Amino acid sequence: MIVIIVVGIIAIVLFVRNIIKNNIISPLSEPNTTKSIFSGIMPQKDPDELRNKIKKQIGSTWDNYSVYVSDFNSPFTMGINESTIYTGASVNKVPILATLYAEAKKGNVDFDKVITLQQDDIQDYGTGSMRYDPPGTTYSIKTLARLTGQLSDNTAAHILGVDILSMDLIQKYVDGWGLTQTDMINNKTSNKDMEILFRKILQGQITSPALTQELLGFLKDTDTEDRLPALLPKGTTVYHKIGTGVGEIHDVGVIVNGKLTYYMGIFTEDVTDVDGAATLSAQLSKTVFDYMKSH
Repeated sequence: MIVIIVVGIIAIVLFVRNIIKNNIISPLSEPNTTKSIFSGIMPQKDPDELRNKIKKQIGSTWDNYSVYVSDFNSPFTMGINESTIYTGASVNKVPILATLYAEAKKGNVDFDKVITLQQDDIQDYGTGSMRYDPPGTTYSIKTLARLTGQLSDNTAAHILGVDILSMDLIQKYVDGWGLTQTDMINNKTSNKDMEILFRKILQGQITSPALTQELLGFLKDTDTEDRLPALLPKGTTVYHKIGTGVGEIHDVGVIVNGKLTYYMGIFTEDVTDVDGAATLSAQLSKTVFDYMKSH
């Protein structure tokens, strides 16, 4: 009987020792093996890695440029001259539209109000079709907003910015939103500021939910889709605004594909090949998309 008890005790001791040997008991928390498995499949985003890819792709094609990427679902950002101030060209239409919709939320804008085109309103340059319309043509404020966003119409933006709103009012909103590098009178801005503004728009911090969707709707499927959206896969939504000036090819906006949502902005100066710059912008956008999707 004693022998049986001793054998039993020995068996129990060996069993417990085997459990301890296999790390079942530990004073430290176990590593998250699930996370490590998935991190092997989905590498962590490295701003230096993406920055080097972009710089290599641009090479010596551009001397003066800014590229900024900001993930809306993680702290990841990648910037090249993201705080450098550029002439915004038509990128300044985004603060105009944002202010219009912020004022609409307060009840200060009637989108159905009809505006009559005056000779002094016509901006006879650049993008848009309103400059070809005769004075006396009428438009609703909502139509002007759509033309400003989708067609980048300079005359529509002028009427909204000067007649419906004012540059002082827009600047007041811009300052309040924390856009410290945006000067509406002199048409200056930066990638960093545009990221702040697009983030606020997308997250519904500018206007009401319904008006947010309307505003975003005017910033997609635009008249110029040859830059950020051009090479992205079907099913990707791009809310963006282009800017084109002498030696300037810009595009800034938010790219959405499934759970992936991020800001990307490109500003350039001293560009001599406009078509080539648009093509390179599209290629850079595809490079960023592929990187963000695979990490």
